[in-house]
Amino acid sequence: MDEPIERAKIVSWRRGVRGVGDRALPAETAVALTYDRVTFAVMMASPVALEEFAIGFSISEGLIGEISEITTLDVVTVEGGIECRMTLAPARRDALAARRRRMAGPVGCGLCGIDSLAQAVRPAAKVSSALRISAQTLADGMAAMARGQALNHETRAVHGAALLRPDGGVLVREDVGRHNALDKVIGAACAAGEDAAACAVLLTSRVSIELIQKTARFGAPILAAISVPTARAVREARAAGITLIAVARDDGFEIFTHPERVDLAEITSRKTSG
Repeated sequence: MDEPIERAKIVSWRRGVRGVGDRALPAETAVALTYDRVTFAVMMASPVALEEFAIGFSISEGLIGEISEITTLDVVTVEGGIECRMTLAPARRDALAARRRRMAGPVGCGLCGIDSLAQAVRPAAKVSSALRISAQTLADGMAAMARGQALNHETRAVHGAALLRPDGGVLVREDVGRHNALDKVIGAACAAGEDAAACAVLLTSRVSIELIQKTARFGAPILAAISVPTARAVREARAAGITLIAVARDDGFEIFTHPERVDLAEITSRKTSG
């Protein structure tokens, strides 16, 4: 299997000074997701945590409802890339046949296997959860995700996604594609038996509609990201019952939907006292 990081020689010119050195670059590999020997999607992805990627993609795209419906999963290096070869339980195999087609996706593709505009804008699953977290826990989780991005520390070129647990712990996965990173962390969470309804999803990217749809299928009630969401993502999060938090930086964040899940007591008291 390919190494996740490669190095390239560079000539630099900064502040008028010429220099030479090398730069760590994230590897990008063609990864085929196959079900019962037929390719469903080909994604450009980081060649790490691919079993988790395959599981998370299958769940977040609605191809399976739970991990047990994948009866076998093998990651195989082939000429030109890597195949994640899965077989499905009979009921899921029959359901997939109606929407299966071969399709190649660029980095960050999040709508593979879609046959119509109606499918692309299908309503997200509804999320119901009594989860409530503090603003400080959320801020600490975002910081912990950044610290846990080993690939990004070397390359400064990959996205991160994390599961923030009730105890403040984080489960971090990375990829050159933001959708892929989310699929990987969903797969890792499902494999570990995490309770999605008791956790938040954290992202280093902007938030678009398909990331809301994936999070809703996973069942997490809170999604926080460092960048600005699209207007459609805000509408989708509101309809799905997801608390959408964005522009999460060192100095705080903005809540776009369902703010009742976030305890802002500390922030409110500081602002009042000032």
